[in-house]
Amino acid sequence: MSNKSAEDKRKPRYGILDGIRGLVLCSMIIYHGCWDLVYIFHMDFSWYQSRGAYVWQQSICWTFIFLSGFCWSLGKKPFKRGMTVFGAGALVTLVTCLFMPQDRVVFGVLTLIGSCMLLMLPMEKLVKKIPPKTGIFFSFLLFLLTRNINNGYLGFEEVRLARLPEQWYQGLIAAYLGLPFPGFFSTDYFSLIPWLFLYISGHFLYGIFYNHNGMENNFWKKELPFFSFLGRKSLLIYMLHQPVIYLLLSLIFGFWQ
Repeated sequence: MSNKSAEDKRKPRYGILDGIRGLVLCSMIIYHGCWDLVYIFHMDFSWYQSRGAYVWQQSICWTFIFLSGFCWSLGKKPFKRGMTVFGAGALVTLVTCLFMPQDRVVFGVLTLIGSCMLLMLPMEKLVKKIPPKTGIFFSFLLFLLTRNINNGYLGFEEVRLARLPEQWYQGLIAAYLGLPFPGFFSTDYFSLIPWLFLYISGHFLYGIFYNHNGMENNFWKKELPFFSFLGRKSLLIYMLHQPVIYLLLSLIFGFWQ
């Protein structure tokens, strides 16, 4: 039997983290089911356009991105993982542009998370030099300051601190970075800025726990029945959930018509 190096050994699963991911995954599936009902099957559901629904949607994406940053150091083969997620995002873009151009996804959340995972490779040495508490403070502050960059401003939500030059908002590369040009459209748009800063915030939070041996606590390894299982299959479920929801709703609405 050959000896395996430390890098080759299988890293432990953290059931709590998988469970949180599974819980948010369920929330996302319900949210997207409501989206299909409103925008594809034209159900009158006015609450879905309310502030409460917006907060619900934001809670899903914030948690996914932050948790992905937290978990970056826990897996092995980061380049392979990053390319897998990025490739899944590219597949979603290709399929929606070909078959659902009116609901196309360009630079969606999988493209973002895959990009963040890959960018962490060259950034890792620099990030490690920053104390985690300092890092999470400034990275989250940068996220808040650039949250409105897609709309042409620095600032967060209703707070507009400064207008950015319109000439910056040109071309697909600019849209990928966070500067969408006039006429750009995507039903699921997560640009590199501001979301990379939220991802890095999650990474710094992991560093805080790691420095205090918090990840060695058995609490993290506890399973959340059903949800931890879903969390471990999150990419596959994400890729399949919308076609499955659409098929089920089509069957239900077709039966009742």
